[in-house]
Amino acid sequence: MGKTISIVNQKGGVGKTTTAINLGASLAFYEQHCLIVDMDPQANATSGLGFTNVYPSVYDVLVKGTEPGETIRETYIPNLELMVSDISLVGAEVELVRTKGREMQLKRKIMSLKRNYEFILIDAPPSLGLLTVNTLVAADSVLIPIQAEFYAMEGLSKLLNTIRSIQRELNSRLTIEGVLLTMYDTRLNLSHEVTEEVRRYFGEKMYNIIIPRNVKLAEAPSYGKDIFDYDKNSRGAEAYKKLAKEVMEKNGKTGTWQGI
Repeated sequence: MGKTISIVNQKGGVGKTTTAINLGASLAFYEQHCLIVDMDPQANATSGLGFTNVYPSVYDVLVKGTEPGETIRETYIPNLELMVSDISLVGAEVELVRTKGREMQLKRKIMSLKRNYEFILIDAPPSLGLLTVNTLVAADSVLIPIQAEFYAMEGLSKLLNTIRSIQRELNSRLTIEGVLLTMYDTRLNLSHEVTEEVRRYFGEKMYNIIIPRNVKLAEAPSYGKDIFDYDKNSRGAEAYKKLAKEVMEKNGKTGTWQGI
């Protein structure tokens, strides 16, 4: 059975989708069969991998009972597949409110997929609403991206309280996979200070690799590409390659890099 990792932070702009796409690509290049589930109504993971105007989508899986396989697309990267999203997912939270077991909808739908993949990465929306709760209930663990900025820790207590609540009531197996510092600028003393603060707070849960602030990482999605296809020699590409290695080692996986 594969490992399902939900990438969550209710703050926007911290690198959730960038991490979902480029960690997924890295793992795939390390010979790990991966699925990215785009649970964000903004559908940035979907467009960031080159898909537009897709139907059916994860909305149809959650609300209309569509089979998950009908929404999964093969990407241009061998071993990497995507469960697509679109703007209709905005309505899912309202439509699911009266559904029995509404917090379990995603888990019920993707449970049968776990045997097909080494890793399933869920790109959660920037909120702590019902869609994010679904990603936490469906996941084995949580990867938390934190931007290296002044308000880095702001709101994290709410996220951690939500995780603890899910552990108590809906998913006792849920753990913190790791905390990933993103958008790190070596020129700023603030970045160093935030790193030390995050390390003190999370200890060994913090990944050794830190994702740098890198313009290539910001540009790649606008071309519908991962960082390796866009600029394989960039600092961002090297960082996500190392992150994938760290994630694999933590989960007892091995593979030989087959990337471009």
